[in-house]
Amino acid sequence: MKIGIYGGTFNPVHLGHIQAARFAAEYLGLDRLLLIPAGIPPHKTMDAGAPDPAHRLAMTELAAEAIGPAAEASDMELRRKGKSYTLDTVKTVREQHPHAKIYLLMGTDMFLTFHLWREPEKVAKHCTLCVFARSETDGEELFAAQRTYLAKTLKAETVIITLPRIVDISSTRLREALARGEGKEYLDPAVYGYILREGLYGVKADLKRLPLDELRYAALSMLRHKRVPHVLGTEKAAAELALRWGEDVEAARRAALLHDCTKKLTGEQHREIFRQYDVAMDPEERAEEKLYHAISGAAVAKNIFGVSPEVESAIRWHTTGKADMTTLEKIIYLADYIEPNRDFCDLTELRALAMRDLDAAVLMGLEMSIESLEKRGVAVNSYSVRARDHLKGKQGMQP
Repeated sequence: MKIGIYGGTFNPVHLGHIQAARFAAEYLGLDRLLLIPAGIPPHKTMDAGAPDPAHRLAMTELAAEAIGPAAEASDMELRRKGKSYTLDTVKTVREQHPHAKIYLLMGTDMFLTFHLWREPEKVAKHCTLCVFARSETDGEELFAAQRTYLAKTLKAETVIITLPRIVDISSTRLREALARGEGKEYLDPAVYGYILREGLYGVKADLKRLPLDELRYAALSMLRHKRVPHVLGTEKAAAELALRWGEDVEAARRAALLHDCTKKLTGEQHREIFRQYDVAMDPEERAEEKLYHAISGAAVAKNIFGVSPEVESAIRWHTTGKADMTTLEKIIYLADYIEPNRDFCDLTELRALAMRDLDAAVLMGLEMSIESLEKRGVAVNSYSVRARDHLKGKQGMQP
């Protein structure tokens, strides 16, 4: 097994970190890449207004998802008392994986001062040093003497990784830019959305009055990375359907962006939202945890992001549908079903029908969903049945 360790204050974690880590994981063929925010860094002092460790960890978790499946955030240094020495981290990983090949990823400054670290010979004993270079020429000119010195004095093994692209930003400069309302282009969208939601680094926003592009960032920060294409696809489909059927396009986009905003939460986290916002639910809804995200998502959309009652309702009913749906509710139900990334079955006919006859398309979607559940032996929600029967009645069909 090959394991990479990439530590830092990650205050905040930015695209420079993400792109370097992603390339290193591919270049080295890593099975795991641990992104480890420092608790108390031994080489620098954290700013007085720095986010607390939980925020830095949360941002690092979002970055890890963006890097790829091998990457994961670790809180081992945040949990450890005292200064966050690399030796302690490397020894912990070695104890957990005694036969693994461990790579320690670092930037130029860290590599050139490695011999000044705490017990560098012990660090080098447990891992291979991997240093990021801007170019092959730079790498050779900057690192040759240090690499030779470390090999001779510490028996250190070194790998130089020449990055194909450099994001020229430091965390210090980025924090200053964010306080001025700039710099989001240096951040992964989900990380910026988290900063926006939490008001970090002097970023000030009224979450209940976010412009659409800012709401998009905030919504993406609440998702698993693998769900991002689905939500953006739903937004695209919802906008197209709203334009076709004379509905408010921005309202459709807002509903689509937030429709899965609580999808990744646990059952207990959903229930806490229900308690916090005094959400009314009937026994059937309380019994079906797979539907919780629509109900809790609607509550979050209303109470945190200030959406209109129409948007709130469209989010709540996007999974089951209900009888006598509004045009916006139908659009979000369909957009979630037929967005371009959906490939669980052939949706060609349903996508075409959605642009010709909205009610017929919603009816087809409901019937397809109900049939799929019945084939799998899964109980069908009564709201879906009533939605189907209502639409059949409108079209003069036998319920």
